[in-house]
Amino acid sequence: MKVNVKQIKPNAIVIIDTDSFLKNDLTKAQFVTEDPFAELGLNSVQVVAVPISSMVKDGLAEFELDNKSALRCKNMFALGLVCWLFERPLEEAMHMLQNKFAKKPAIVKANIKALTDGYNYGHNTHATVSTYRIESTTVEPAYYTDVNGNKATSYGLIAAAEKAGLRLFLGSYPITPATDILHELAKRKDLGVITVQAEDEIAGICTAIGASFAGCLAATSTSGPGLALKGEAIGLAVISEIPLVVIDVQRGGPSTGMPTKSEQTDLMQALYGRNGESPAVVIAASTPTDCFDAAFWAGKLAVEHMTPVILLTDSFIANGSSAWKIPDLDTYPSITPNYVTNYKEEAPWKPYRRDKDSLVRYWAIPGMNEFMHRIGGLEKDYETSAISTDPANHQKMVNVRQAKIDKIADYIPEQEVCGDKDAELLVIGWGGTYGHLYEAMEDMQAEGKKVAMAHFKFIHLFQKTRQS
Repeated sequence: MKVNVKQIKPNAIVIIDTDSFLKNDLTKAQFVTEDPFAELGLNSVQVVAVPISSMVKDGLAEFELDNKSALRCKNMFALGLVCWLFERPLEEAMHMLQNKFAKKPAIVKANIKALTDGYNYGHNTHATVSTYRIESTTVEPAYYTDVNGNKATSYGLIAAAEKAGLRLFLGSYPITPATDILHELAKRKDLGVITVQAEDEIAGICTAIGASFAGCLAATSTSGPGLALKGEAIGLAVISEIPLVVIDVQRGGPSTGMPTKSEQTDLMQALYGRNGESPAVVIAASTPTDCFDAAFWAGKLAVEHMTPVILLTDSFIANGSSAWKIPDLDTYPSITPNYVTNYKEEAPWKPYRRDKDSLVRYWAIPGMNEFMHRIGGLEKDYETSAISTDPANHQKMVNVRQAKIDKIADYIPEQEVCGDKDAELLVIGWGGTYGHLYEAMEDMQAEGKKVAMAHFKFIHLFQKTRQS
């Protein structure tokens, strides 16, 4: 309570375990008086003071649990009290406990007893605190599951690979908070996913580049320090013009920084953190469930436009979870690789021959008959694809690589602007700020202000706009 006092709003309800507010406890927390609420200036809060520890031990005496096991049920007592405060039924919590401890029936019974005791305590004490009723929203009938951002990102990559008819490859090095993507994809051998835990960040992305050259939808996952290490290899993917998804689950920096702190800290690095002229697509997910769509689009744009795509999430949404409606992949757009077999020009094919409309070079997979070729980190001639140091050709290649990225704006959904159509203020944001900014917009509208919001998913390549 002392550490989080700034988060406690006026008139908030504070539930305390009075068994943990004894003189010795207050001394350990460095309170100098016996009234911690007055000392912290919490004069307006509503306090529900309950001897939770002793009540739980007394209530579970019939189960003959040891002291430690009994006290583990304290949270269930508190949950029951919260269910009373918010007028929520206990059945769902009971169902969860029965599933979680299915092989430990004694633990199930003890936790349900503590849960029920907490609810009954609130119901019978007639405490003079506010209670609330939050009506459930109408949910579209469908199959739902609980998913966090890293898992949704993994599923989005799998879906993109399936749509493209490619195998998914992830070359990665463990780093908080992105490691769960490697863990999740390593489980999906049944879907043809290949994973490699490399010896370092550079090796991770280089294995992905090799897999992409070989014809996979290739990805690598990391956080900010790893993105810095991968910069040169991203440049190799840019000049080679091969598909690559780079997932950056952002955390606080600089350097190794704060691995468990969430920040939008890598935007400039994602946009510009490479040597030379190295344009890449940058996409940002906004919620845990949006990570699926963002990863799907990252895979789609990487494959169809032969480019690296950097997908920015952050620790907040990667570890946060939401109820996710399992999507129908038939409603998602197709993913069509620009294979060299589509080449229709009369001139002989060369590795950097391009589609005239999209400027995307044709993709030749090793082993395709009559399409032996070399690409790499040295500049190539626009016409012959041979190594070239000619300044005019270099400028032309720089221009066409940028133009290819710019043209992607014609292939992505329109940018949605929500809120008042006659807004006097437009709130803009990206990434994990979505919920905070949307709530701020609604609060301002409730005060009679005209406000709209544009929250960007596609950051490097702006979308056309539509009002909703």
